[in-house]
Amino acid sequence: MLQIYFNSRDKLIRLDIQKIVYFEGDGNYTYIVTANKQKVCITLNLSHTEDALAAQLGENAKRFMRIGKRFIVNMNYIYQIDIQKQVLMLSDCEHFVFQMPVSKEALKAVKELVIKTKI
Repeated sequence: MLQIYFNSRDKLIRLDIQKIVYFEGDGNYTYIVTANKQKVCITLNLSHTEDALAAQLGENAKRFMRIGKRFIVNMNYIYQIDIQKQVLMLSDCEHFVFQMPVSKEALKAVKELVIKTKI
């Protein structure tokens, strides 16, 4: 089990990276959404969160993909890419489905990467 730590002024958060579905940026904060639908707020913007992933996970950070300005997604949970409707769906095909609005250009890039890497 590979874990990542996020430290803020008042708390330390430890998460199993396999349980992280996506990160959503909101200004100076990032929300981490997990497979059990828990939503945790950390005091890092999305760029700093992306840096933390790379620093702590090394090669394993490649399982996370930045999509546009708002999201970093765990590519293992990509369920459906709907370019026409501009929607990305993340699911474990059992317990949850998350839908997120994403630009057509970003979805095309995600689709190409998924096809190329055969995730």
